[in-house]
Amino acid sequence: MNFTQEQSETQVHIRKGLRWYNVLIPFLVVLLTVLAFFPSLHNGFVDWDDDANFLDNPFFRGLGWNNLRWMFTTVYLSNYRPLTWVTFGFDYILWEMNPFGYHLTSLLLHGVNGLLVYFLALRLLSLNASGETASHGVRLRLVAGLAALVFSIHPLRVEPVVWLSARNHLLSGLFYLWAILCYLRAAENFTPNPRWFAAAVILYGLSLLAQLSGITFPLVLLALDIYPLRRLGSSPGRWLGAEARLVWLEKVPFLLLAASSGLFAMLAKQEVLFSFEQLGVLRRVAQSLYELVFYVWKTVIPVGLSPLYQLPFDFNPWAWPFLVSGVVLLVVSLGLFALRHRWPAALASWVDYLVIVIPYVLLVPVLGSAQNGPQVTADRYSYLSCLPWAVLIGVFLLRWQNWLSERGGWRTVFLGTLPAVVIVAALMSLTWKQTQVWHDPEVLWRHAVAVTDNSPFRSMGAHYNLGNVLRKKGSLDEAAEHYRQSLSLNPLFPETHNNLALVLVQSKDLVESQKHFQEAVRLRPSYSEARANLGNVLSMQGEPEGAIQQYREALKTSPQLDGVRYNLALLLAKTNHFAEAKTEFQEFLKRQPNSVEGHYIYGTILLAQRDFENGMRELGEALRLRHDFADAHITLARFLWLQGKREEAAKHYQEALRILKSDNQSKPSQ
Repeated sequence: MNFTQEQSETQVHIRKGLRWYNVLIPFLVVLLTVLAFFPSLHNGFVDWDDDANFLDNPFFRGLGWNNLRWMFTTVYLSNYRPLTWVTFGFDYILWEMNPFGYHLTSLLLHGVNGLLVYFLALRLLSLNASGETASHGVRLRLVAGLAALVFSIHPLRVEPVVWLSARNHLLSGLFYLWAILCYLRAAENFTPNPRWFAAAVILYGLSLLAQLSGITFPLVLLALDIYPLRRLGSSPGRWLGAEARLVWLEKVPFLLLAASSGLFAMLAKQEVLFSFEQLGVLRRVAQSLYELVFYVWKTVIPVGLSPLYQLPFDFNPWAWPFLVSGVVLLVVSLGLFALRHRWPAALASWVDYLVIVIPYVLLVPVLGSAQNGPQVTADRYSYLSCLPWAVLIGVFLLRWQNWLSERGGWRTVFLGTLPAVVIVAALMSLTWKQTQVWHDPEVLWRHAVAVTDNSPFRSMGAHYNLGNVLRKKGSLDEAAEHYRQSLSLNPLFPETHNNLALVLVQSKDLVESQKHFQEAVRLRPSYSEARANLGNVLSMQGEPEGAIQQYREALKTSPQLDGVRYNLALLLAKTNHFAEAKTEFQEFLKRQPNSVEGHYIYGTILLAQRDFENGMRELGEALRLRHDFADAHITLARFLWLQGKREEAAKHYQEALRILKSDNQSKPSQ
């Protein structure tokens, strides 16, 4: 065999090896991602929006015309995310209400995102690598694979992957990442390829239909144009030159999509946004600084993660967590700017991070000014914002590999591989454990209480939600304790007063429960459920007039509360307000025509008012709906007897005796 033939065969083996790594490395990224999140397949729905989104929501169940119309025309729970609902409709077709299938879809979506991050990291690392390193395809792919794994198996990804109500982050992220890949392909030359550019625009639009949160996308593209694409020139002075105008004009389609979706998102969430008067500019800035540093800190040390990091009731913007965050942010920004020539990738990653994590930057001046909900921050918001850190880790590892390769020997293999193995093993272990936190509501909120009680921000919401779980479970004393803990953190939350009062009613402490119901009503006069509960307690304590007043107030706000209307009609009848009772029963039966008890009580009122014809008709309707209603048979028999219809009355008495005898025989012996 001559030298030329031997060299040719060697090149063939190298190409085969490269083809093998081309398949193996991305396959391992997906496989390890699925393994890290595998416990999620045993999780169920949780009471953190899953109940409202899935258990109590029939509209998403299927992909028929009515379902699709609802998905694309409805702002539900202050969110517009039609494509996300389409995936849930598909899940329902396959799995109905089995949570396993829903978790499987979320896991597969995240696995695909891990694959997209691999190709994105590979492209960015190739642009950052030297010619010699770029030619070493295996090493570059290994580093890109590790960068993708740092993204996909990190514990901060658990919330959007495992919490089904947060799937919009996964689906939006998929189209977002895909759009960036298309843009990078389009921008290979200074004049972009129109097909790849159009694909990027379309995919970005699909990302917004999955979730209206990717409004910073045009700025991310500009950051990529600066580095590593360098399409705006080598210095800031050339960014506004004639050659750079095309780069700026390219962003117009993305900017229009971002601006329109940002405005729509603000309108959709206007009911849950805090105003400037509620938080204030200083508090919003403090929250912004904390959030920016929080994600970096949790990326480095991903422990103590919680589903709820709550804004404190007595929000002090001068508290040490906010001051420290401001100092850290300033020091890091100045330090990376000073080292921009030596470590341009680090500064670029920092800028990308700031651009992605600042929501609605085109609409409002500071992070948090579109504050949504009770949280100071949330793990799910890090899904895309922390992506630059994964790529940056890949850059550092690539340079580490280059440094070792110059020295050669066994150290290259061992020292180059050891950090990667340690990082992957540690992240997989933490993610496996964090995934199980979301197994069910009780496990979730016990974990949240344990974490937040040992943090700067104790969470009234975590105690409140755990109290709800324990109340439904029947652990009344423990539930009451967590409700009281919640009130100690925020005494102005009416739902906590209402639910604590419900526990006290079950514990027979009517006096104390009345105080908490009254406080709930004082805090929110339109709180119809609390008014109805207060009415029930007043009735139980022998205060019918007060109960009637509360029932009426509840129905003014929520006329659809049929149970409250029934209780009002019944109490009016008991207090001899028969005319009003008749009116309320008539309204109740219009809404609930199949209520056996409603027809029966209304019939007895009519009979007591000597309206025999209508009263007996109502009793007959009650018996039509439930023939084995012994009380209705007996009442009807009495009035038939008084009317001289002895034979017909006897039949009803006999039927009542038969029903009562049958009921007694069916009861188990003591």
